[in-house]
Amino acid sequence: MPKGFTVEEDVNLEAPALFTDTFMMVYMHVMTLLGLTGYAAAVATSTRADQISYFMQCNKETMELYKQIVDAMLEKGIYRKPPRVNAPSEIDFIDHQNYLTGWFGHHRPLSVVEISGLSYNMVKVIIKVVLEIGFAQVCQSKDVKQYFLKGKKLCEKQFSILSSILSKDDLASPSSWVSEITSSTTPPYSDKLMLNHIVILIAAAIGYFGAGASVSQRRDLSAEYTRLMGQVGLYAEDGAELLIKHGWLEQPPLADNRQKLIKKK
Repeated sequence: MPKGFTVEEDVNLEAPALFTDTFMMVYMHVMTLLGLTGYAAAVATSTRADQISYFMQCNKETMELYKQIVDAMLEKGIYRKPPRVNAPSEIDFIDHQNYLTGWFGHHRPLSVVEISGLSYNMVKVIIKVVLEIGFAQVCQSKDVKQYFLKGKKLCEKQFSILSSILSKDDLASPSSWVSEITSSTTPPYSDKLMLNHIVILIAAAIGYFGAGASVSQRRDLSAEYTRLMGQVGLYAEDGAELLIKHGWLEQPPLADNRQKLIKKK
């Protein structure tokens, strides 16, 4: 069994709140989105009947939780919907390859699918900014703190890039929740848990940037997503090296090393 995390070693139940209730709702919204994606993939890659049933149940519970969170956010007025686009009055077909252009010359307006991808990726990016600021405020290790601050700068830069793409089409960007961090400097979690959490979110970000690129039919958007994925990949690698340095990265089961086994004879 993996060691993972424990309440005794990794959670301080007596610590004051590090984030406001408003941010925690936004955070839970994003985490349920990640959970829905992860559980669906787990179902699709399982063959044992008990595992399939388990992950299907997890997915069902996460969908129910997602609805509760969205309903609560709408009721409290803290759910920021993606930019509104007027419905077309008729069906239109693409009749020119200029629809795909984007590197030079005139850019066509963003499609609703592209707007959706940009908006949801920006929500996930800004969540990481808030977490990295909060975690840097309470973490104990100097090198972990520097890693969080480096990630904050990277995510802020990426948020700005994606925001500028929306603003060129006079579209609003998602809200920033940086003001929802309290003044507490008491760590509610261990450095091990916080660093693992950020590295996992960064790995997920690569997948979501890839999903955004896959539905973008403007060449400049695809190129931008590819560049962002490269930056995030290097940051994730730095995080993995930091986890290894502190002895916090558990190794998953590996295939047998046949060459090593052969040499034993």
